Amino acid sequence: MSAVRGTSVDITTEDGTVDAYLVHPDDDAAHPAVLFYMDAFGLRPHLRAMADRLAGAGYTVLVPNVFHRSGRTPVFDLPEFIDPAARPEIWDQILPVMLSLTPELALRDAAAYLGWLAESPRVADGPVGITGYCMGARLALHTAGAFPERVAAVAGFHGGRLATDDPDSPHLAAARITGEVYLGHADEDPSLPPEQIELLDKTLTEAGVRHRTEVYAGAPHGYTQADTASYDAEAAERHWTALLDLLDRNLRSGA
Repeated sequence: MSAVRGTSVDITTEDGTVDAYLVHPDDDAAHPAVLFYMDAFGLRPHLRAMADRLAGAGYTVLVPNVFHRSGRTPVFDLPEFIDPAARPEIWDQILPVMLSLTPELALRDAAAYLGWLAESPRVADGPVGITGYCMGARLALHTAGAFPERVAAVAGFHGGRLATDDPDSPHLAAARITGEVYLGHADEDPSLPPEQIELLDKTLTEAGVRHRTEVYAGAPHGYTQADTASYDAEAAERHWTALLDLLDRNLRSGA
């Protein structure tokens, strides 16, 4: 893993300014870009550390505060270690903000993120990758489906509500993806029951989307997040192996 350089940046969108974290290898070269979608707890030190690790593998990584309409980071007053079971009032802060981020608004923002990356001297020419966590997995699928010409690889981890009856369900957007998809589902996740996994897989298969989905046995929803009570170290490392394999294959080999 190479040394990295991270900084805060502002991105102009139709609906205001987004604060974001940008990190890349500590050199003067341009590198393939990865758009990193946060979980519901927001842009915080742990997500910056995840982005740093990804950048250390040779990528320029952008982590936007997707809740920017509710304020700059930190949007929520969270403890260093997040355990919603011990402090259920955390969700009183988060749920209204999360529900207000509709797919329409998220895609307006996504256009700005992708445009900003395309103009950055830190980003190599060519398509980008996307990775998303929890609610970020939904955003990843929506973005890859809306901008298929820009996205060569998309990953989602412990995502919820990925294939519902809603007219804007992520699985419907996923059918328009032209890049490769990897999804690492949490085991026995109440937000993603087996029937949703089956419908998502069926939709991707029928659309001819290259994809692989896996259920991480014993891993709870949120298993990649080391600053939460849901963290599972073994599952998190498995996620890194799958993610880097996907990105390397699609952003470096010209696949």
